[in-house]
Amino acid sequence: MIRVLQWGLGAMGSGIAKNLATKEGIEIVGAVDRNEQLVGKDLGEYLGMEQMGIEISNDIDKAIEEGYPDLAVIATHSFVDVVFEHIMKCVENKINVVTIAEEMAYPYDSNPEQAEIIDKMARKNGVTVLGTGVNPGFVLDQLILNMTGACLKVNKIKAQRVNDLSPFGKTVMETQGVGTTVEEFNKGIQEGTIVGHIGFQQSIQMIADYLGWPIDRIEEEREPIVSNTHRETPVVKVEPGMVAGCRHIGKGYCGDDLLIELIHPQQIHPEVENVDTGDYIWIYGDPDISLSIKPEIPGGKGTMALASNMVPIVFEWDPGLYTMADLPIPVCLADKY
Repeated sequence: MIRVLQWGLGAMGSGIAKNLATKEGIEIVGAVDRNEQLVGKDLGEYLGMEQMGIEISNDIDKAIEEGYPDLAVIATHSFVDVVFEHIMKCVENKINVVTIAEEMAYPYDSNPEQAEIIDKMARKNGVTVLGTGVNPGFVLDQLILNMTGACLKVNKIKAQRVNDLSPFGKTVMETQGVGTTVEEFNKGIQEGTIVGHIGFQQSIQMIADYLGWPIDRIEEEREPIVSNTHRETPVVKVEPGMVAGCRHIGKGYCGDDLLIELIHPQQIHPEVENVDTGDYIWIYGDPDISLSIKPEIPGGKGTMALASNMVPIVFEWDPGLYTMADLPIPVCLADKY
């Protein structure tokens, strides 16, 4: 039985916890969130399930001491600079980590110093750390790499993920600029408060490193997706003329040669303007290979599933910091009932 602590109970964290609570071989032993309104509530009741006898806490030290977890699922933020201390808190307490922080999917180039510290301390304390999610962590990197295994030669890669942002929480909406005016969006891009998709650098570098491609620069383009209709989720409202999402493109070059191009337009409720979602991969080489998944792998459910399904793999793996390309391919965990 793997004893799991859920750290972060936003849209993704609560979904992961709810899924893990139903899986064979998993026992949730603690839940931590900074939202004072959740503190003291029963986790099961908060998740819309039967009471679990686990009080949500805002004290990570207390949760660790009382729950004695084997592994923590961290769903608190997207950036390494923020989640680094959360990861280190777990590692120092000899707790394995699965995190959905996008930058942790491949932090070696974007955050080399923190990555080295995490890896060193994880090995010292005998635990494993993994960053995962539907993207980065699967669609625009791991799945692409898996497909290249059927190629004799790969010359260029292009992929596109057209997805629905609606299931995600407040943090993702803010980083995507959803609910802003076009002027606010452009200002946010300039100031770095709006970043669009987080993970292009990680995905491109992961693909390049595992294929042995010497990528020397990554360029990114971001533009607002302006809504013509009213759209709304539990955390954001968008009126006509406001920003419903971001069209983000990442390009990996070697000299003047474009080797990797990732295109990611995402918005809330794309169906209201007849936009079909989907995941598309084109590998140009010998042979050429293309993949089309329609509609998209749902971003919310996909992230919840990958974080959940990697738990037993991470728990059993060798100590250190790893990526999805390092570990066995996950499969759906069996239900308890």
